Amino acid sequence: MNKLKYVFFATLAVVLSALPAMAQAGASAGDNKFTVNAYKAIAAGIGFGLAAGLAAIGQGLVGSRAAEGAARNPGATGQVQTLMIIALALIESLVLFALLIMFVVVKPVVAE
Repeated sequence: MNKLKYVFFATLAVVLSALPAMAQAGASAGDNKFTVNAYKAIAAGIGFGLAAGLAAIGQGLVGSRAAEGAARNPGATGQVQTLMIIALALIESLVLFALLIMFVVVKPVVAE
């Protein structure tokens, strides 16, 4: 196990020391702007996907807990349903804010 650790870190050191050798030389400014915009779009998409996925998990938990609460106390079903709808609306508003922020960051490019 100890030798495997040394081999792993030695390989990692060789790979990381070779990265500057692979650097692109003489890239034009247009390429840099295109690359930055591409990475912005990818990061915004990943961020929004993460926000939407976690919100979906949260909405599922809210729904399951509301159904569980209504099953335990049928007399409070109306109050539980009202609180559930408010919670779902707040969670969905956070996803819409994430979508808005994504569009502000990416700024769709109009055809020139």
